[in-house]
Parts: sequence; C-alpha cells; structure tokens
Amino acid sequence: MARLKKLLQKKAGASRGSNPTRAVIGLRNPGSDYEGTRHNSGYEVLARVLVRSGLDLGRGPSRVQAQVTQTGVGDDRVLYAVPMTFMNHSGQSVRALIDYFGLSPENVLVVHDDIDMPFGRLRLQVGGGSGGNNGVRSIETALGTKEFSRLKLGVGRPPGQMDPADFVLRPFTKAELPEVDLMIEDAADVVELWPSDPIKAQEMAARRGR
Repeated sequence: MARLKKLLQKKAGASRGSNPTRAVIGLRNPGSDYEGTRHNSGYEVLARVLVRSGLDLGRGPSRVQAQVTQTGVGDDRVLYAVPMTFMNHSGQSVRALIDYFGLSPENVLVVHDDIDMPFGRLRLQVGGGSGGNNGVRSIETALGTKEFSRLKLGVGRPPGQMDPADFVLRPFTKAELPEVDLMIEDAADVVELWPSDPIKAQEMAARRGR
C-alpha cells in the first residue's frame, strides 16, 4: 500500500504529445490453441476493457512485438498492449514497449494469472512474487526491476501431482466458468480505475472473493 501511495503522489510530468504516461499489459500465449486457457486470463481482462471502451488492438511497431491501442489525452493517455511473443518471453515485448513509448516501469501494470492465489481472488500490488508465472519472471529480468504494478488473478492450484506448466495451459472447467467470468469483469473494473487512482484500485481488487 505504501508504495502505491508513493506512486500516486508522483506527478506524471509534462505532456509528451501522443506518448502515453501509463501502460496496461495483458499477458497471454498467442494463437487459437491457447484461447480460454488459464494462462491467458490477463489478456481476457484487457480484452474486456477494450470491448467496454469500443477499442480494438492494432499491430504495434515491428520492433515492439505487441498489439497496442491508446486512449485518453495528455497526461491521462493510457497504452493498452498485448505481447505477440509467447508467455515465457514476455519480457522482450515489454522492454521494447517501455523503451519505444518512453515509459518507466513504475507506470506499468501487468495483468496475469497466478496459481499461488486462491481461485477467483484478485490482488493489485507493486513488486512481489511472480505467482509461478514465467512471463512475469521474464519481465522482471528484462526490466531489471520488480518495481512495476501487477494485477494477479487467482486461477487455482494444479490438482494432485499435475505439472503447473500443463495446468495453466488447460481451459477452465465448465463449473468454474461462471465465477471466472465474474472475476474477469471485476478485474476489468480494477484496470479501468488504476490509471487515475491506484490506491482505490488496490482496495477494489482486495475485496474480490472475500
């Protein structure tokens, strides 16, 4: 909470024309084979935000390896992005994104699945662990810091002795889907609030599933 307050108190600085001042990145594996899997939950949240806003992702600059769109103006301009790299190499895309658009890690929110959290829970924090997500580990390595915001979605634990890598590549069960849809909606609310009020966004996420 203290680190989020510190970020909120910082001024964004002078407007940089069309460049965004914040970025929200939804992690996924690209391709139809991975649609609806637990590992793509971060992307599903971002997709829900875009549907609400009437926005579509477009191909970003070739060196960025991401689909992107922007909304807002001046210091309120937000970049929404989805890496086109596979999950375990998300850091390549995120590093290129923040370099290209002149962002700092502290103004980036990464939305991702987390197998270390109870199913259906949300958590918004700065830094912390990766939640078993290799995409987040890749981003930490590429940026050289853990000091970026992350919205974690609890997707459940692998049953029995199942390999976590296999578990996150599986779709949610039919019984889980109603709760997953509600979690995605609530997470989209958090994402929409985060650029203007990260403290309230953190509180909103914490209430989910309690």
